[in-house]
Amino acid sequence: MVSSTMLVINLAIAIAVILLLILKLKLNPAISLIVGALYMGIASGLGLAETVNQIGSGFGGLMAGIGLSIGFGVILGQLLSDSGGAKVIATTLVKATSEKNAVYAIGFTAFLLSIPVFYDVTFVILIPLGLALVQETKKPFPYIIGAMVIGAATAHTLVPPTPNPLAAASIFNFDLGIMVLFGGTIGLIVVFIAMKIYFKLLDKGLWKSNNDESELFNLDKGKAERENAPSFSLSIIPIILPIVLILSGTVTKAITGELPSFLAFISNKIVALLLGVIFAYIVASKSMAKDEMNKSAAEATKAAGIVLLITGAGGSFGNVIKATQIGSLLVEHISHTANAGLIVILLSYCIAMIFRIAQGSGTVASITTMTLMASVAPSIAIHPVWIALASLAGGISIGHVNDSGFWVTTNLAGLTVTGGLKTYTLGSALVSVLTLCIVIVGSLVLPMA
Repeated sequence: MVSSTMLVINLAIAIAVILLLILKLKLNPAISLIVGALYMGIASGLGLAETVNQIGSGFGGLMAGIGLSIGFGVILGQLLSDSGGAKVIATTLVKATSEKNAVYAIGFTAFLLSIPVFYDVTFVILIPLGLALVQETKKPFPYIIGAMVIGAATAHTLVPPTPNPLAAASIFNFDLGIMVLFGGTIGLIVVFIAMKIYFKLLDKGLWKSNNDESELFNLDKGKAERENAPSFSLSIIPIILPIVLILSGTVTKAITGELPSFLAFISNKIVALLLGVIFAYIVASKSMAKDEMNKSAAEATKAAGIVLLITGAGGSFGNVIKATQIGSLLVEHISHTANAGLIVILLSYCIAMIFRIAQGSGTVASITTMTLMASVAPSIAIHPVWIALASLAGGISIGHVNDSGFWVTTNLAGLTVTGGLKTYTLGSALVSVLTLCIVIVGSLVLPMA
């Protein structure tokens, strides 16, 4: 094994190689992560065979923990979207509020929908409703779009079963229910505070219609209304059921110290999400034929495959880093310093933020950072959920023109690039900073959660 100094240098080079391959050569992030892992292992003295073994075991280990769960979560979200259930949820929640609070309602709706549904899909579902809301409430256009961005981005980043927070529990080896509880609670707090701040900025004259708007989204391009769409009460079950089951196991174990075998079974993330998918099929059957549901599930598995490949490659990179023992070096320099927990939280946030700004993908940014910090977490006197949340917050920090979500928001909402920066980029940044602030306070008040 090489010296400690060379380990740090090799890590810096490996990260630079990954970014170079993604940004300059436009290689798939999964391929780039594996190339970086190969360099890190070989240059750090693991040897050819051992480096490849670590890559394989890292990929397989992470997939064993979250592979099925991510797949089920994506299928659940796709069925809910294609059946019209997601739109029913959105319309019902917005109509249930007053005109004054409609902007907060659509932000909360975006948060709720993005728990099982990817950001892009949530935005596509909500944009016709959002623009109709502009006409009904006479609320200025950017208020609605900004609320949707903040709500959807927060849930997609912090609340399982979306891939990044789902992976966090496996990477740091803690109960998924803790991630659901902390991610969901902090996420809800962040959503409403971020919307309040964002609306205040708009009140101060942030938005310039002539520069920030191009052409509004044509509502005719939205998905046609489905006949016999499922009711709100039915549509909400596939979202709520897995969360309730997972949390039931976590809460019961925290109170009683043990978990009955049946409860341990149904609160397992794979079983909980499987039940959610089954109910999503039942809900979808109200408005979709069998072949339509099969086609919807097939489309979902295609999307899940890309996410799984990148996530698993991040696990490979992290496993090689762990095998080089660089984590021990970081622990040696950090664990004996004052406020070691705070240093690790800030370091996690900054590393993820650098990845996010440089290459755009929040998945790559968060997964890479969490796998890097996983070897440090056991030696720090704070619960790893705080480190995971800091990494996730950094992973959403500044999304701009190299991020697909930026262009989905900008194009569908009819914004210019500056309009996209004032909605998607600013909204994500507010979520990121507020999450980090809550994580810092939380880690000081409840260090072991």
